[in-house]
Amino acid sequence: MAKKPSRILCLDLGSRRVGVALSDPTGTIAQPHAVLPAEDEEALLEKISSIIDEYGVGKVVVGLPLKLSGSEGESARKARDFIERVRKRFPGLVVTEWDERLSTRLAEREMLRDNVKRRKRREVIDKIAAAVILQSYLDSPGRDEG
Repeated sequence: MAKKPSRILCLDLGSRRVGVALSDPTGTIAQPHAVLPAEDEEALLEKISSIIDEYGVGKVVVGLPLKLSGSEGESARKARDFIERVRKRFPGLVVTEWDERLSTRLAEREMLRDNVKRRKRREVIDKIAAAVILQSYLDSPGRDEG
């Protein structure tokens, strides 16, 4: 019997907010989902757990904020620490990081092109950036299939 496809969840980590995107059930198209507050990590992990359960998530992709040079700074180290906590919290899921360089700029450019008002852009930029990261992952021929 073929394994039922599961959705992929993507997290775009920030110090104040976390953008969340989900793939469609076939793992082909990224869709912006939510913006969650990042201050209380336990509450954040609970909300992530709810999303995983509600949408049948089988994999989590976390944006890794590398510098333009490709090197890692403090933000990337914090992201890696969070990734390890997510792996421990959800041992049955594959959790992987994905280069997120320029994802916020790409999301902003898309919203400007679509004439999204400044106030609305601030409200949704994080989940749009998560969708940009996830779509990059989904479109990559070299992505891991684990």
